[in-house]
Amino acid sequence: MPSPAFAIRRWRLVVFLLLAVVAATAAWWRWSRPQFVASTHVAGPTTPPPADNRLRGVSWVAGDSVSSLDLEPLVRARVTWIAQTPFGWQAGATTPTIQLHTGVGHRGYWGESDRGLVLTSQRARQRGIRTLLKPHLWLRGGSGTWPGDVKMSSEADWQRWFASYSVFMLHYARLAESSGMAALCIGTELQHSVGHEAEWRALIAQIRAVYRGQLTYAANWNAEFEQVGFWDALDFIGIQAYFPLSTTERPTKAALLKAWQGPLRRIEALQKRVKKPVVFTEIGYKTTPDAAIEPWAWPNRTAVAATPDEATQATCYAAMFETFWPRRWFQGLFVWKWYPGLQPAGLARRYLDFTPQHKPAEQVMTAWFGK
Repeated sequence: MPSPAFAIRRWRLVVFLLLAVVAATAAWWRWSRPQFVASTHVAGPTTPPPADNRLRGVSWVAGDSVSSLDLEPLVRARVTWIAQTPFGWQAGATTPTIQLHTGVGHRGYWGESDRGLVLTSQRARQRGIRTLLKPHLWLRGGSGTWPGDVKMSSEADWQRWFASYSVFMLHYARLAESSGMAALCIGTELQHSVGHEAEWRALIAQIRAVYRGQLTYAANWNAEFEQVGFWDALDFIGIQAYFPLSTTERPTKAALLKAWQGPLRRIEALQKRVKKPVVFTEIGYKTTPDAAIEPWAWPNRTAVAATPDEATQATCYAAMFETFWPRRWFQGLFVWKWYPGLQPAGLARRYLDFTPQHKPAEQVMTAWFGK
């Protein structure tokens, strides 16, 4: 039987070995991902952005609370707007009814409830940050996976869908008005519905009767933004700007600037025709080498060989800002996306993600938001 002294020495040896393993693991992480760790601190400016009414925005990820500490990084990054996204639930792409949940519902996020939306907006406004309320539809099972799949099987179902959708949207229009939210997005990527122009114009008139802020619609990048016939009834053109810009990984900024010329011509042609400013209601890039190939696609977080590529993400940001920010008709954008309270130490599980936080892309965004 070992003596007490031997047992103590053995326990000390075990503790020493455990500490050595922890130190070695930390060193491996630090040196195996130098690009990821080196840029975790972004020095924030103390000067406010220019007072030019541009929307310097981020898409705010709802959580279980919000504090002034969560908003301080936005102030440092010269952000002046956040987009908040509550959800309506639709059983399938051909189902003509939408369920409205105003409390902490199926997803369990306080920040998506009416109370959370209002409190977040109030606390943001205290820091000089305005809110775009941007309700989305969530398709639960059945046919379809995103709002662009919503397509009724008959004209009668379309009428039922618009009646249900109007109840959903008018609830948030009244909420936005009562809480002083500065803008409302009346729909997102509902590409099969935009041909029903009369129904959309009727809904816009109903919304205008209860809400006095700015209105937009968030049209998908593919062809939907050119098919919307009711832009004249809104205050600005909204585009979900996930345009594919490359067929190869790690494109140069010069290649991206060239690739932007096609989408730019299409957007400029629409803007000249309808004479409304343009806002990218969403735009963002993964932290991966293929970020510009299919910008809308989520990264595969389970890929064993996946490595972060902060340089490509930052290059995508730089090319986008350089293409659009100098144009007078361009009214702003909302970066997808921003996690409240995200610290460098907690970034590991999101290092492939769309967020620019604690990465060179945040520095690019902050610099352009200051112009």
